[in-house]
Amino acid sequence: MRFFDLLRMSINNLRRRKLRTGLTVLGVVIGTASIVVMVSLGIGLKENTMEQYESYGSLTKIEINSNYGWGGSDNDEDSFITDKTMDQFAALPHVKAVSPCLSTYVNLKQGAYETSTRLMGLSQDALAEIELGEGCLPDPKAGTIELVIGNMVARDFYNTKTGKGFWETGEMPDVDLYNKPFFVVIQNWSSENSVQKKYIFPACGMVKGETDENGNPLYGEYSYGVYTDIELLKTQLKRIYKKKPIPGQPTNKKGKPYSYFVYDSAYVYVDDMDNVMEVQNAITDMGYQAYSNMQWLEQAQEQMDMIQAVLGGIGAVSLFVAAIGIANTMMMSIYERTKEIGVLKVLGCAMGDIRSMFLMEAGFIGFMGGAVGLGLSYGVSKLVNRFLGSSFMGMGGGDISRIPLWLSAAAVVFAIFIGMLAGLFPALRAMKLSPLAAIRNE
Repeated sequence: MRFFDLLRMSINNLRRRKLRTGLTVLGVVIGTASIVVMVSLGIGLKENTMEQYESYGSLTKIEINSNYGWGGSDNDEDSFITDKTMDQFAALPHVKAVSPCLSTYVNLKQGAYETSTRLMGLSQDALAEIELGEGCLPDPKAGTIELVIGNMVARDFYNTKTGKGFWETGEMPDVDLYNKPFFVVIQNWSSENSVQKKYIFPACGMVKGETDENGNPLYGEYSYGVYTDIELLKTQLKRIYKKKPIPGQPTNKKGKPYSYFVYDSAYVYVDDMDNVMEVQNAITDMGYQAYSNMQWLEQAQEQMDMIQAVLGGIGAVSLFVAAIGIANTMMMSIYERTKEIGVLKVLGCAMGDIRSMFLMEAGFIGFMGGAVGLGLSYGVSKLVNRFLGSSFMGMGGGDISRIPLWLSAAAVVFAIFIGMLAGLFPALRAMKLSPLAAIRNE
């Protein structure tokens, strides 16, 4: 018997018992919707967690601190992060880029407003990680320091006449972060070099500011920082202090500065986030303190996986109950159609065709329930996102229920599979019926 003939017979048999078929399909609808919504909540929680950690910084970046200034000996050269150390980091497997970080404290002034902040020098590779809203990155060949300003730096300025700023008044200081240059005083805490000079440094770029649905600025990794090219900063510091010790840089036992720069920290960029922990462990084994968002994300993802498994299990129970309903419907159908099955066998219908007919009926119930259940899942997901949204469990991201395409396809296929699996035993029972006994059955 041809496939389409079997399919037509299966559909006609289901249409003859509309109420029973409808109730059975309803069970599959509820089961499919339950498991899809539950799994979508788990996916949403997991993706929201990842997005939240990404907002704190790149998931493929490792921050490295030396033991210098952290309770160790200030003259322990083995703990220094230098250009030689950076070469060692760059030679590690899976490392695609490295950047030293050199910082110095400065006072920024513009008109009546002033703030104290840390000017951070980064390599061009690290600066390229900053998403700009305006302007461009500092030109390493420029004759002077060029600044990339965080979009929230203006909040830290205060009026020198009143001593008040944003945090006291709630009003944004009248500071132009991009179009006007800053008067910069490089702070010097050394009594030997107490003379401070003012420099005029232009802003070449401003960090792109992200906002929430209400227009309020969101925290970003680079929002509150001031950055420049590290080579420009080193050149400027050498120009200011010449052969004298640079504040923040270690000195030897004689109080003399080293011939090289010792960096505050370093950034290592890994080719894939799956390799971050391997590289981080290798750096830790070298004696340095290494941190990454990935190590915290892995712990959070383990918790999310447990939650997703529990939610999926709850939904699976509903689908299991629906499968029992399909099996019951198919068994009742066999009892009611015993004589019909006997006639088919006497007429020479193949056993495989009888089995296929009942499996198709069960599979079609699964298909109808899966398709309608999927549509219901999208509706429930939309309501959940609308009324709960980003406030759910303090998540700062978007939708908490997310149904990817693969889940939609898998839900329908799984519903069909469960339907056919539930109809397998009734189909095998129909094959084993004796033709003569079936015909004599009243």
